[in-house]
Amino acid sequence: MADTWNNPDKFNREASQWDENPRRRALALAVAKAIIDAVKPAKTMRALEFGCGTGLVTFEIAPLVERLSAIDTSSEMLTVLQEKKSISQVKNIEVSSIDLSSSSEADEHDQSFELIYSSMTLHHIADTAGFLNRIANLLSPGGIIAIADLDLEDGLFHDDPFEKVHHGFDREKLSDQLKAAGLQVQSFETIYRFEKINRSGITAVYPVFLVTATRVH
Repeated sequence: MADTWNNPDKFNREASQWDENPRRRALALAVAKAIIDAVKPAKTMRALEFGCGTGLVTFEIAPLVERLSAIDTSSEMLTVLQEKKSISQVKNIEVSSIDLSSSSEADEHDQSFELIYSSMTLHHIADTAGFLNRIANLLSPGGIIAIADLDLEDGLFHDDPFEKVHHGFDREKLSDQLKAAGLQVQSFETIYRFEKINRSGITAVYPVFLVTATRVH
């Protein structure tokens, strides 16, 4: 049972088998492709991925940028990512255990980035508006943020009814929060439809969006 927001225990338990789920891999590839198509990553970019997990998206984006800081709060997820990195030819990934939802840890992160992105992470963070403000401050002027997550859903997507998560996001409200963080929304597209048997036993389809926004000042 998850009794706190952004609780790494669940992800620590599931890390070793995380990549074995074919739907999870398919979603990650769809997110990576959508980010690449929307952002056009360049070798001049310093990128930050928050909630990187085992690196399913990481290893698609990293070869396209100068360097990629991959961060997560789950030590076991990062262990898997490090193991994958050690046997890969991708050398520009920097792996760190940082919780950007904590204002103190975010304030200590003094780098700036041309690209910040995530996949299915934002709904695990309690204070959406505050978090967007913090990561907007890590963007270089003209930098871009790309967030993939669930559209507003029926509350049955997650198997644990006690897990503290947002049940997806209303696009208009999220756009307003991005604007309040000093970001200009560029696009808001449906990029994937995740089909699963939800905890009521019904096969349901959950749309996943990608929103991109730039820091104008």
